[in-house]
Amino acid sequence: MASAAEQLAANMNIGAFSKATELHKRLWFTLFALIIYRLGTFIPIPGIDPIAFQSAFSNQSQGILGMFNMFSGGAVERMAIFALNVAPYISASIIVQLLGSVYPPWEKLKKEGGEAGRKQLNQYTRYLTVALALFQSFSIGMGLQGSPGLVYHPGPFFMISTVATLTGGTMFLMWLGEQITARGVGNGVSLIIFAGIVARLPTLFGQLFVQSREGAISLPVLMGVILILISLVFVIVFFERAQRRVLIQYPKQQRGNRMFGGETSFLPLKINTSGVIPPIFASSLLMMPATAAGFLATADLPEYLSWLPGVAATLSPGHPTHMVSYAALIIFFCFFYTSVVFNPEDTAENLRKYGGFVPGIRPGKRTAEYLQYVLHRLTAIGALYITLVCLLPEFGMSFNSSLQNLAYGIGGTSILIVVSVTMDTVAQIQSQLISHQYEGLIKKARLRGRGPK
Repeated sequence: MASAAEQLAANMNIGAFSKATELHKRLWFTLFALIIYRLGTFIPIPGIDPIAFQSAFSNQSQGILGMFNMFSGGAVERMAIFALNVAPYISASIIVQLLGSVYPPWEKLKKEGGEAGRKQLNQYTRYLTVALALFQSFSIGMGLQGSPGLVYHPGPFFMISTVATLTGGTMFLMWLGEQITARGVGNGVSLIIFAGIVARLPTLFGQLFVQSREGAISLPVLMGVILILISLVFVIVFFERAQRRVLIQYPKQQRGNRMFGGETSFLPLKINTSGVIPPIFASSLLMMPATAAGFLATADLPEYLSWLPGVAATLSPGHPTHMVSYAALIIFFCFFYTSVVFNPEDTAENLRKYGGFVPGIRPGKRTAEYLQYVLHRLTAIGALYITLVCLLPEFGMSFNSSLQNLAYGIGGTSILIVVSVTMDTVAQIQSQLISHQYEGLIKKARLRGRGPK
């Protein structure tokens, strides 16, 4: 028999959506915030020669800059104020979460601090975001200034304006993402990355069909790419919705002449508990050193820094070192982030507190060990699935030089982010509608209770 929430979800229609005024406000706010973000990707930083920069970018668009440009929604190729996007914030989040697991004071804040501890760690993340944004923007400014013809008036004023503009753009996007999460629908940072990727998809698909019409890509290859992308969408939806349901039994209790309990429920454990966090974290971690090295490599460097071009090439997408590093980081963050969002010991303790138990497993420590065992197996499958989705299209497209540039925009990583964020956002919209319907039922019940008996 369907639960009350499932029955409400099945009865949702256009009429229920039209009455959810709070949801309308949240959707309009989210849309307005994303429009502001997109407008910012077209505002270039001061002092740049746009024509010369476009020419310089086209020569490096198939490296790490092409992938960075995908996540920023084209802001890098225009060297816009949002060129850094939210990459410094994501990198700072990685560092804070890692230190929160190994650094005792932060670990204490994370486990025992409650809401105040969480706010304190968020504040540390903001401070670290500023530091990383300053470092990256300074590296970009040095690279631009060292490349002949890209900057109108090189000098200290250009460096100050570039660092201030790019750092300010990142901090604004961080604030905008937090506002979307609090006042809109969905995760703000994920939606900003989602909007950047989606904005690039029409251009990339247009390039794909133009190359097919000009003969650079044969018709079988074009049909194969489209078939792979459609298959990827189905595979991602299947694995994102897949879950292992652990049976939970509650014992019967007698109170007076009545029996309570004896119910059976399920503890759902997703195959991919970490969502899109692993590929985003892994990409950001690889982008941070590679971007700085790539820009500095174009400058007139001293001899002791002559190894930077090699580092930039090694960390570029399509290179074996990049693929191995990317896969290792994805697997690591799958296990790490799963351990952050799901604690088997806390779950087992809560089950024991309310009388629930897994049939055949003793409550307490044994239940925690069993849940940890199941979770490790599920995470291993989820990590393998995400790694294959992110790397197989990139690996396949690398064999065709005409498809290499498109691999960064319509590859597995971008498709995974787009599909997963869409599913999460739709799920939050459904939750808002169910909550609105519950409120409507409660109001009706109260009105009936006041009427004549």
